[in-house]
Amino acid sequence: MGKRVAIIGAGVSGLASIRSCLEEGLEPICFEKSEDIGGLWKFSDHAEEGRASIYQSVFTNSSKEMMCFPDFPYPDDFPNFMHNSKVQEYITAFCKEKNLLKYIQFKTLVSGINKRPDFSITGQWDVTTERNGKKESAIFDAVLICSGHHVYPNLPKESFPGLKLFKGKCLHSQEYKEPGIFKGKRVLVLGLGNSGCDIATELSHTAEQVMISSRSGSWVMSRVWDDGYPWDMVFITRFETFLKNNLPTAISDWWYIKQMNAKFKHENYGLMPLNRALRKEPVFNDELPACILCGTVSIKPNVREFTETSAIFEDGTVFEAIDCVIFATGYSYDYPFLDESIIKSKNNEVILFKGIFPPKLEKPTMAVIGFVQSLGATIPTVDLQARWAVRVIKGTCTLPSVTDMMDDIDKKRGKKLKWFGTSKTVQTDYITYMDELASFIGAKPNIPWLFLTDPKLAMEVFFGPCSPYQFRLVGPGKWPGARNAILTQWDRTLKPTKTRAVGNPQKPCLLCRWVRLFVLPVLFIAVFFALI
Repeated sequence: MGKRVAIIGAGVSGLASIRSCLEEGLEPICFEKSEDIGGLWKFSDHAEEGRASIYQSVFTNSSKEMMCFPDFPYPDDFPNFMHNSKVQEYITAFCKEKNLLKYIQFKTLVSGINKRPDFSITGQWDVTTERNGKKESAIFDAVLICSGHHVYPNLPKESFPGLKLFKGKCLHSQEYKEPGIFKGKRVLVLGLGNSGCDIATELSHTAEQVMISSRSGSWVMSRVWDDGYPWDMVFITRFETFLKNNLPTAISDWWYIKQMNAKFKHENYGLMPLNRALRKEPVFNDELPACILCGTVSIKPNVREFTETSAIFEDGTVFEAIDCVIFATGYSYDYPFLDESIIKSKNNEVILFKGIFPPKLEKPTMAVIGFVQSLGATIPTVDLQARWAVRVIKGTCTLPSVTDMMDDIDKKRGKKLKWFGTSKTVQTDYITYMDELASFIGAKPNIPWLFLTDPKLAMEVFFGPCSPYQFRLVGPGKWPGARNAILTQWDRTLKPTKTRAVGNPQKPCLLCRWVRLFVLPVLFIAVFFALI
């Protein structure tokens, strides 16, 4: 084995990192605080400090074909959008298939990561761990931080005047597990993100009244998209990304807003974002519009102040006799085992080259895996991040100079401000980001060459869903089954829904929606001139 690599966390990021180390001949040792793999996806009926937590009813927002490890498809009969237990089952199967368990030390807390005295020469780290009350320290050639960013709840209580007077119960969404204890209660949910909307719609079946308070609104998307296909199989395509990035801004924004409003007019439901054209992550919830129509959930503006029993909103309306306030206000980023100056700037902003490498380290022997967020799924993203990071650590790939990396970070800040409304977000454009990482290791598919040599595959790759298999077609880690997986992805998508045979499965026409989009205006113009 080659260099020893410490991996912090055995969620999907950690497992991807272990596998990447093994592919490159490195020696991974993974430290996991809990007693099992899965990280966020491992459900527990109680929240634990320092560990990601989900509620019992969590389903995926990405479909199975778009959120798999690129050389390990989900079973054909798995539903497209899976309950968290199905994801955990898949993660366990992947871990067993790749023989990763023997590299993981469970119930082991990483309490410190420090540079060795000769770091500028060796790039080595002292890693301190705790297990059963005993501390140990070991030397590693590199460290991959895979502890996630849904660990430390953000509770902005100081932003709500009068909250200290409120006599009801307050909790963060991390503590929410199931709706039973809220039966007959009046609940205010602060935050219009995925967790807030999931919790609100679930509570609407048992609580007396549920309200969601939102400062800025949000687009709400359904998992069921055009013609009943999974949203990401239709929405996340190379062709769509090409148009978005190359059309004039006014046309691109118009098309984006049209897509977001395709199912219902958000302004009629009180959901319209303040800045409609920003590509901030939308909410995925199939129930919320119906709950609003039925009156079981109401959308309100930001809370101006709390009283002992009620909330007064900025529009002057009041929600009275509140029993519970749930803060669905996201998470803050923290790495308590690490000197924050390594990855954070003076204004507490995390600074990472491509969302992975601290740019100012003397040696590139530390990487953060899984710190970006996009419309794309986490698993293929962290797989590609880990593949590149490990090759940098091994020395097969090199990083640019510190100046070039900082220039790139500054440039990306400007783009993030334009697309997402803030330069500090961990959001990124999925396909653009994935192609960028893939190009670093020689795994980016050559689309023009594919059209010349394999037109059938090229059509699926460019016009069809940008599925994870595309990033194992070529280059290091190439998977022989990638081409077939891409050509059969719609078969696996349709199989679990065809439980009653009523004709042949109807796969989407890759170009039909775009032909309709461009042909109808042409016909309208032709008719207009014909009538003149």
